[in-house]
Amino acid sequence: MTRSTRRTTARRLTTVVAGIAVTGVLLAGCGDDGSNPAAAGSASGGGKTVNLWVMKGTNPDSSGYYTALKSAFKAKTGATVNITEVEWADAHDKLVRSFASGDGPDVSEIGATWNSEFASAGGLADLTSKIASSGLGSDELQALKDSATYDGKQYGVGWYAGTRGIVYRKDIFAKDGIKVPTNWAELEATVKDLKQKEPSMAPMPIAGASQYAAAPFIWGAGGDFATNRNGRWTGHLDSAQSRAGLSFYTGLATKDGSSTTGASTWKETDLLDAFTKGKAAMVIQGNWTPKAAVQADPSLKDKIGAFAIPGKDGGIAPTLVGGSNLAAMATSKNQDLDWQLIELMTTGPLAKQFAEESSFFPSTKSGLKSFADSNDSLTAPFAKAMLEEGRALPSAPQWGAAEGKKIIPQMLQSILTGTSVDEATNTTNQQLTATLNES
Repeated sequence: MTRSTRRTTARRLTTVVAGIAVTGVLLAGCGDDGSNPAAAGSASGGGKTVNLWVMKGTNPDSSGYYTALKSAFKAKTGATVNITEVEWADAHDKLVRSFASGDGPDVSEIGATWNSEFASAGGLADLTSKIASSGLGSDELQALKDSATYDGKQYGVGWYAGTRGIVYRKDIFAKDGIKVPTNWAELEATVKDLKQKEPSMAPMPIAGASQYAAAPFIWGAGGDFATNRNGRWTGHLDSAQSRAGLSFYTGLATKDGSSTTGASTWKETDLLDAFTKGKAAMVIQGNWTPKAAVQADPSLKDKIGAFAIPGKDGGIAPTLVGGSNLAAMATSKNQDLDWQLIELMTTGPLAKQFAEESSFFPSTKSGLKSFADSNDSLTAPFAKAMLEEGRALPSAPQWGAAEGKKIIPQMLQSILTGTSVDEATNTTNQQLTATLNES
């Protein structure tokens, strides 16, 4: 590292520590049959301990998983893994402070949208060569690989992931003779049909505070959130394509009456609540929620189904892949052991176990394929969409800051309450461009 680079990194760390902004996270294994030399066992860590931070609440009961992980890591390396659960609300700040102090974890779960921010600040270890030599790189989902990449290098590996689709009342569809829509025109027709035949239910409420439910429509129309050119980020929500996608999505509510007035401020949890109470026929939800709907109302077990958000002219719309990555801290003294722990958690039986217990998906193509090929109608559509059309948000260090300012939800809420798409996207694009280029 050059003296200039060290000075730059120090300035970034100082800036980040001084201006901490807690950001949210959305809402993402390679089959290990012993053929991978690194996974087959390399007991070189006897007497050593790797400190792992895991966010609290992702998996409601992780005790069995933790026991299995500790045992497998000990057998593989001879080292001990010490696991600490950290609240999501506290994790961002604690990690940032640890970059300077060095008293944080060796390995940590981090929100995918934090990856570039932390990498640019010099807090994360570069895993590029380890990923390449392990062979894991070719099996990673591209969206998760993109989320962990900064300035051409990879600073994390996807641990678990999820995406959104449409959960619907298949009993209502059957009663009314409605087929699952396969393109945007059919989706709009379905909304109109349900509005006429099921007046007591909102056809498909559009939640103003669900910022990324619009992503498949923005991308599906050929638009984007932002792009990077020569180190400068430019918002693209005011492009003709982005506006077309937003116009269709919000128009389901403002033009076709798919929603309710109150839904303009709803979060995804409000959508799920309306759905489980029989007040909505379709809702855009994450793959981790159908199980929650059935738990809330067991009578829904055989009444609900799911389908991928359709593409504009058919197929599957590009879908946002969100979740968590695992990253090694740059200050860790156990870099080889850190990598072995990351590899163990993101591949093989342990990756599958965590995915099944948490209702999320593994982070690799091979791990996801079994879910996509399953006969579970509440799982397969989401997994197939993620496998075939998964995308990541812009890998901008300041994307977390944009989330913290609620730039996208404010845009959606303004459109849903009467502001024109052109006016709303002009304002939002200026805010987004300014925020993403903050130093």
